[in-house]
Amino acid sequence: MTENAAPVILTELTDDGVMLLTLNRPERHNAWTLEMELLYNELFDRAEADPRVRAVVLTGAGRSFCPGMDMSVLDGASSGARPWPTGQLPPRTRPMSFPKPVIAAVNGACAGIGFNQALMCDVRFAVPHAKFAAAFSARGLVAEDGVSWILPRLVGYGNAADLLLSSRRVTGTEALSMGLVNRLAEPDDLLPQALAYATELARSASPYAMSLIKRQLADDQARTFTESSESAAALLATAKRAPDYREGVLSFIERRPPAFPALGEGASAVEKNELKEASS
Repeated sequence: MTENAAPVILTELTDDGVMLLTLNRPERHNAWTLEMELLYNELFDRAEADPRVRAVVLTGAGRSFCPGMDMSVLDGASSGARPWPTGQLPPRTRPMSFPKPVIAAVNGACAGIGFNQALMCDVRFAVPHAKFAAAFSARGLVAEDGVSWILPRLVGYGNAADLLLSSRRVTGTEALSMGLVNRLAEPDDLLPQALAYATELARSASPYAMSLIKRQLADDQARTFTESSESAAALLATAKRAPDYREGVLSFIERRPPAFPALGEGASAVEKNELKEASS
């Protein structure tokens, strides 16, 4: 990046605690680069540590979300001229380990690593004409970043096999019908609707409770119903000792908006240790 060039990812924090991350290479349709990957992980680290951030919305500048790796990067990596530093970078799964909700606003082409990052988000908004494609088989690659684990859980085995084996493109409309996205919005409404949804989470939902629920959703994929119920009972006992529980009840009784503490402020060090033990 040259000295005066715009960052490859733009950031904006709203007054309600929603961090907007915008992939910002519109002249290349926001195609992924090493610079983008490094900054992406850094920004999520910052957002996790910042108590002002209660939710994140991820989108792309211009007409695309992210069509995958930049072709110049793919060319260099496949020829061996500029190998990708595999094994030297953080896992490309940061939204899943991020303890705050992440909402994708898919405004156009969404393929390859862009497809992966959209799937890593908790909730997906898209425009009807968005184009989703796994694209790996068409490049001689396999499903990367655990997508073969995530995708069947979103769309079922048959749809996941179809998308991964064929690399075919599906529109936002078809993606909605198979459960790949949660909501459709027209282009002018997409970002406002995604931000409104994230804002509602930031205003009305306990950051502490949402962090526990994200952990439950991930951990329970490998548990039986009985194991999930037992783990939930232990987590519930811990959650009831945090101030968020009392505030949630009082705000309901008093018919006022809740004033939940920021993530990290709602549980003591003892409670955090208990939470870790209950989730293991």
